[in-house]
Amino acid sequence: MDRDKKEVAAQPRQLLSVFDGVFLMVGMVIGVGIFKAPSVVAASVSSGTEFLLAWLAGGVISLAGALVYAELSARHPDTGGEYAFILRGLGRGTAFLFAWSRITVIQTGAIAAVAFVFGDYATQIVPLGPHGAAIYAGLGVIGLTALNLAGTLQSKGLQKVMESLLVLGLVSVAVGGIVVGAPAQPAAQGASAGGAYGLAMIFVLLTYGGWNEAAYLGGEVREPKKNMTRILVWGIVAVTALYMLVNLGYLAALGLSGMKDSKAVAADVMRLIAGEKGAVILAVIVCVSAFTTMNAAIFTGARASYAFGRDFALFAGLGRWREAGSTPATALIWQGVVTLLLVVASTFTPDGFSAMVAYTSPVFWTFFLLTGVTLFIFRARDDGRAQPGFRTPGYPLVPLAFCAMCAYMLYSSIDFIRGPYGPSFGMAVLGGIAIMAAGLPLYLVSNKRQRGLE
Repeated sequence: MDRDKKEVAAQPRQLLSVFDGVFLMVGMVIGVGIFKAPSVVAASVSSGTEFLLAWLAGGVISLAGALVYAELSARHPDTGGEYAFILRGLGRGTAFLFAWSRITVIQTGAIAAVAFVFGDYATQIVPLGPHGAAIYAGLGVIGLTALNLAGTLQSKGLQKVMESLLVLGLVSVAVGGIVVGAPAQPAAQGASAGGAYGLAMIFVLLTYGGWNEAAYLGGEVREPKKNMTRILVWGIVAVTALYMLVNLGYLAALGLSGMKDSKAVAADVMRLIAGEKGAVILAVIVCVSAFTTMNAAIFTGARASYAFGRDFALFAGLGRWREAGSTPATALIWQGVVTLLLVVASTFTPDGFSAMVAYTSPVFWTFFLLTGVTLFIFRARDDGRAQPGFRTPGYPLVPLAFCAMCAYMLYSSIDFIRGPYGPSFGMAVLGGIAIMAAGLPLYLVSNKRQRGLE
């Protein structure tokens, strides 16, 4: 009995300082996207100034979103993230559609996108021909899925080391690029496709992704009402400053046209700074970092699929846990197969990474928008009851601005079809939307089966 009381009373301990929180947040946000996305952004704007302003805007938008998520997580700090917010705010049907989209489009597409970044940089080390990036991407998915099936967890120590190496590598590339300066070349404005600012922002905000995870630190931060705002603000400021510095280095070294034509922009800059050996060293760092990111996404994604299987009888097969290795084996296999199918399909496009962004973006922004809307629903239900530990400053302007930007990004991700990459990636956009929509009849079938079991 006493032990049960202790377990019920147990709460997260508030041990994190503002500095700890900022460091963790920066680690959550910075990933491999900054080594790939700038090339696509450069191809979508008309000048270096527009290019840099896009990255600055990404930081401002991310800060608004982080403040919204901080209040949502303070209201419902238990578990589930967006799934829990949508379930409580918009009901079981919308939550089902989100969970279905996550296991078929959002998470699997994100894993495939990171796998292609791994592939693009791995080919800088050992080329495997015209489809080398896709081959490496597929091998990475297979290998890490098998590793997780065996029950091997990622090392937290390795994660910290890789994040430190990643930041060090980024700063080195940025400073070196600025020092080297751009080679003589035609004016960058004429080389860029330009005029697709919405498309540019899709890739910018993808690179800023991860701040929503930082909002869940609230239960472990000292004086969260005061310090969560500081962590979110200074964390986003730190990431924005780093991204601005890195992109300034890319721009100084390669120019806008050189960035547009690069498949591995950081390696190309490093090649100018330190020759082929420098490019290979950087490519190794990016590959290991991509592997770490993929492993974390495979690990958490399979557990989300497992939870989905437990909540909905139609997908009960995903909710089976294998005792040997203590893994959600069925969910891992499902996730691996779907991701491999996406990798194979993307080989028929000019760029696998961009194809996966096109596939996931409309679905991702749909549910990001709906998550933002839940804050207004929760506020309307308050009726003078106890307030959460954190409230979004500037309400309702900040969440309104966030929702408006989500709506614009949703429009831009669908408008991808009419942009410079439309003919190549239009099927990816439509495919993601169609698979999300397939969740509607599946929910009706699931609901019917659920009632039959009760």
